[in-house]
Amino acid sequence: MPSPSCDIASLIKSQARSLGFDACGFAAAAPVDDEAVARYDHWLAQGRHGCMQWAAGHRDLRRDPSLLLEGAQTVISLALNYYPARLQPSSALRVAYYAYGRDYHEVLREKMTLLSTMIEQMTHCATRPCVDSAPIRERYWAQRAGIGFVGRNNCLILPGKGSFCFLGEIVTTAQLPPDEPCTLTCGDCGRCVEACPSGALQDEGAADCRRCLSCLLIENHDDELPDWVGGAIGRRVVGCDECQLCCPHNAHAVATGVADFAPTQAVMTLTRERIEGMTGGDFRRTFAHSAIARLRLKTLRRNAALGQDK
Repeated sequence: MPSPSCDIASLIKSQARSLGFDACGFAAAAPVDDEAVARYDHWLAQGRHGCMQWAAGHRDLRRDPSLLLEGAQTVISLALNYYPARLQPSSALRVAYYAYGRDYHEVLREKMTLLSTMIEQMTHCATRPCVDSAPIRERYWAQRAGIGFVGRNNCLILPGKGSFCFLGEIVTTAQLPPDEPCTLTCGDCGRCVEACPSGALQDEGAADCRRCLSCLLIENHDDELPDWVGGAIGRRVVGCDECQLCCPHNAHAVATGVADFAPTQAVMTLTRERIEGMTGGDFRRTFAHSAIARLRLKTLRRNAALGQDK
């Protein structure tokens, strides 16, 4: 006979599906294993986090999710597909798919708040939803919870569904039966390493954010970027999806059913001339509920000025 915790676990997963999540899994809230910590520390020591100085902070919280919520027992990992049904026309400057529609922070937070409330009502336990709002190692916990594996492109890949998905976590004091960790790998495929336009991916699987166009175009707000960026950027102004577009796991990606992720008119018609003519007020109004707001107008202008018409 199933235990009450198994029944609750099934109900939580069912509720997650009803909210539109494509995957939901559980892992025991325990310290991150020593090997994963050592790899992360080595990545930081080499300076591969580049301009993302926040990646070096809160090391204790990154290692132990139980510090995020007193009495934490379980990390619930969730994935939400954002692969677009419509793509930008060739006349528009390129925006990475994740920023096509409404800001994913808002969308996931709403869905995860609903799920958290359901969990609290079912279990009478505390929850803490995390959507880029806490220093938690998303891909590590997603793999531990069995919903996917980390590819050579450093994205989480959901078997049979691909990597175009947003991740979120709910840390809870409810003790739920952990799922089996996902042990799949990319094998000897190296398409993303070969396709990366700036050589940011290394054979050993560590990304060098100092050369990653996504990082440089979004996270780096310096007035100028390294000279080599102009030769690699193409028509990109927000992020870079090349390492995902070439991935065999995304060959049969299915369009998201989340209407909020449909491309906005501003994204579909984004041109260099429009960006150059924007005022600060225009930018704030146009991208008020978009992940593009993170860039700031001066960064978007810098990227547009660097871009090549190819």
